[in-house]
Amino acid sequence: MTIGILKESSAETRVSLLPEAVATLTKKNIAVWVEQGAGEKAWSNDQEYAKAGAQIKTRQEVLKSSDIILSIHQFPETESLAAKILLGVYQPLSHPGLMQDWAKQGITSFSLDMLPRTTRAQSMDVLSSQANIAGYKAVLLAANNYGRYFPMFMTAAGSIAPAKILILGAGVAGLQAIATARRLGAVVEVFDTRPAVKEEVMSLGAKFVEVEGAADASKAGGYAVEQTEEYQQRQQQKIAESTAKADIIITTAQIPGKKAPILITETMLGNMRHGSVIIDLAAATGGNTPFTKNNETVTINGVRIMGDSNLPATMPADASKLYGKNILNFLQLIINKESAIHLNWEDDLVKGACITHNGAVTHERVKNA
Repeated sequence: MTIGILKESSAETRVSLLPEAVATLTKKNIAVWVEQGAGEKAWSNDQEYAKAGAQIKTRQEVLKSSDIILSIHQFPETESLAAKILLGVYQPLSHPGLMQDWAKQGITSFSLDMLPRTTRAQSMDVLSSQANIAGYKAVLLAANNYGRYFPMFMTAAGSIAPAKILILGAGVAGLQAIATARRLGAVVEVFDTRPAVKEEVMSLGAKFVEVEGAADASKAGGYAVEQTEEYQQRQQQKIAESTAKADIIITTAQIPGKKAPILITETMLGNMRHGSVIIDLAAATGGNTPFTKNNETVTINGVRIMGDSNLPATMPADASKLYGKNILNFLQLIINKESAIHLNWEDDLVKGACITHNGAVTHERVKNA
């Protein structure tokens, strides 16, 4: 069996597997073919891959001869990949038409962003491993672009008040942002629609902003759910009170397959202090402000809004290392002890991550999309 690793598009710095992860596969007598230059932006050259036991090949050779093809994102050359397995993060709910095309081509695809978010799946949860990095870098990006101190300072020349940070969403990214901001000495408030995260937020030293009447998300597999209009109105009122006091806001709210909800309105922006900074991690799905633009910085009423949904790519080595570990753990579910492909459809994680197989879209949520 051969596993192929593709080089990502020019905008992506990560790679599916680093040489250390490749060595784990080659020790099991699994052939690994790596596209030339696939790991260069993650600080891993072809010589390191070869030393780990991989073979360096052209892109077409990898596509033609690999049984399992690893790519973080979608890629265009899929017309001749019938009976092959694709594994990555393909955001199928946002691209149902593409998934239909893959099904017609006879491709079996697994998208790890669709894994059921259960305890057993944690070791292969790419959303969590990458969101952790995003939350960390969001705070550093904010600190670098905010024209004042984060911690409180008391000097002979006078006292400096600590920065006030509002974090919208206490998922993995939000929790890491809390921890990082607190280390830098900021005062942190946090909002989330899930009351269950209050204890985690407070344990990190932040204040939890409560809004009553949230929709039950316990059956959503760990993902966010849409809220009622009445709840959204109460939510906006609470957020408006907090944004007026905030120097920095980090927004993380996304709903799979839907446009990101607008949490920071134009009116709220008008009440914020000039020089404040918003880091919008939901920029790729529209953003949590009406002015967010992905991979761009815009200034509205003196407030800088920075849209970036791919902050993990700013730390390509560690991001690739964590992502690769997730991939290796999932591969254990579809490769047996004899190093052959074995798709066990009785396994809820294999079934839950599978998007297309045997000429059809198999994932119910993607079908409905």
